[in-house]
Amino acid sequence: MIRLAKPNFPEIAIEKAIEVLRSGNLVQGKYVKEFENLLCEYLKVKNAIVVSSGTAALHLAMIALEINQGDEVIVPAFTFPATANVVEAVGATPIFVDINLSDFCIDTLKIEYAVTARTKAIIPVHEFGQPTKMDDIIKIAKKYKLKIIEDAACALGAEFENQKVGTFGDLGCFSFHPRKAITTGEGGVVVTDNDELADKIRALRNHGIQIIDDKIDFNYAGLNYRMTDFQAVLGLEQLKNLENDIKYRIQIAKEYNLKLSHIDWIKTPELFGNRRMVYQTYHILVDEKVNRDKLINYLKGNGVEVNYGAYALNCINFYKKKYNLTKDNNFHATKAFISGIALPLGNHVQFSDISIIVKIINKWGKDDN
Repeated sequence: MIRLAKPNFPEIAIEKAIEVLRSGNLVQGKYVKEFENLLCEYLKVKNAIVVSSGTAALHLAMIALEINQGDEVIVPAFTFPATANVVEAVGATPIFVDINLSDFCIDTLKIEYAVTARTKAIIPVHEFGQPTKMDDIIKIAKKYKLKIIEDAACALGAEFENQKVGTFGDLGCFSFHPRKAITTGEGGVVVTDNDELADKIRALRNHGIQIIDDKIDFNYAGLNYRMTDFQAVLGLEQLKNLENDIKYRIQIAKEYNLKLSHIDWIKTPELFGNRRMVYQTYHILVDEKVNRDKLINYLKGNGVEVNYGAYALNCINFYKKKYNLTKDNNFHATKAFISGIALPLGNHVQFSDISIIVKIINKWGKDDN
């Protein structure tokens, strides 16, 4: 089986994780701080607060910015549901805006139509590791006095106009889920240059605890969203080699583009001159005449693990029912959902694997389509 994704832990990371487990000092230890410091250095930000998941990072961002019931938050209609779920979790309302099929990111030309007097924030998602148009997002946010929470779950190392994504907004949120370039099993991080927000998030991830004048007190109704030390050391060691991993992902994506270019019913990812795409996912679109689900089953049956890329939130049960949505509400998001396939990508994928995958796709195109 050619797997969709596979974690790549350096041996030194495993050895250090075992050392942490044997030490008995498991939570909020020295490797958490080292990991945070290295993330700050890599992203060129003042503060990085590692947490238990990417969803926890987004949830803490909501709480820290005091987004509450009655507020509205603009969200792309095509993303993993966690982006909208955290808005629901604080009692606010997600307002879905359609995407572009060129980059699978929010269509910035449609955002202003969704702004109301209740709009408090916007969550641009750098889908599949492709940066969204942050210059447009910033202009709109300034015009309407909106907070920006970047969902960069898939995009550690991606750049828009030579600046790392996740560092443009008030807060940036990343994930270290096993499908990401760096994984700690589960894990995430919130980054910001705002020291006040950073201090608040540090307290919120640890039950609301703050130490002032050497005295512990609980200044917020916080949560337990801490990262363990053995998780942190896994991420720390992978981060040291991230740039090499990204370069390899880009090479693999180029090979996919080359070998799939002759198949007229497949649309490969587009490239943009002012953006650095890091390919957390290699996401293709198939033509409407193609039965996408049948193709997925065929690939899996022939030893290729594939999956959906992301979800059209107007098509999933919870949001359909709550907001009376249909597949027609966000046309491009719906198309990306029903016609999209994520192909294997990562350090485990060899160039010979791509030849095998493309050969299987070609055979299906001739015999089954």
